[in-house]
Amino acid sequence: MLRDITIGQYFPGHSFIHKMDPRMKIIASVLYIVILFVASRPLGLLLGILMVVMMYMISKISAKMVAKSLKPVVPIILFTAVLNLFFMTGPSEPLVSFGFIHIYPEGVAMAVMMAVRIMCLIAGTSLLTYTTSPIELTDAIEVLMGPLKKVKVPVHEIAMMMTIALRFIPTLIEETDKIMNAQKARGADMETGSLTQRAKALIPILIPLFVSAFRRADELALAMECRCYRGSVGRTRMKQLEYAKRDFVALAVMLLCLALVIVINIYFPKMI
Repeated sequence: MLRDITIGQYFPGHSFIHKMDPRMKIIASVLYIVILFVASRPLGLLLGILMVVMMYMISKISAKMVAKSLKPVVPIILFTAVLNLFFMTGPSEPLVSFGFIHIYPEGVAMAVMMAVRIMCLIAGTSLLTYTTSPIELTDAIEVLMGPLKKVKVPVHEIAMMMTIALRFIPTLIEETDKIMNAQKARGADMETGSLTQRAKALIPILIPLFVSAFRRADELALAMECRCYRGSVGRTRMKQLEYAKRDFVALAVMLLCLALVIVINIYFPKMI
């Protein structure tokens, strides 16, 4: 399961999406999230599915990576779908009635739509880290949050912390996997027993993981100090961010899709 978590990983490439300005990628990701939550009709949600499929095809990221990004959140998807299935009511007659349990057609439709929405959300936002390096992501976040500098918000430090945290997620996952294998080789049992026993079995994993995380943080801080890192003061960038024609094309496509979803909501209000 741990090896299937791909959050924070970057896959170099030369596709249209890889070459986009990182600032525009963040803006496009936010617009895509808005599209998914504004879409209240199946036709609008279908548009969101087509968008994420096209984006992965253009970026040349394999479908296997999409499956890996979705696998860890399957319990959340199922839990959300079940809640909507059993607690969503409507004017129609129940499809199933068993005691206090009543399943309505509206509940089935909402459960499917919420499951699809969450899957598209995870797949769409994962594409941002798949196609953007940590350095580019740091610069983009800092530039987009630039206006907050006027109210004394430490924008550079916030952007650096967010990117470092994102960057070290795969490292910590790999470290956790190694510690778990080492504990299993010593006879630790983390898969059987009661809930309390399983929780106690996590202690031999969490303690070395925290020690390793603090050691890595100390080494990173020392390395940054040795390179005379002083935050944003006097800092220059090797690569300056510049918008290109492809960025405005991508923005126009996202805005067009958002407009289509709004039109669908207005002119097809009776669609389930």
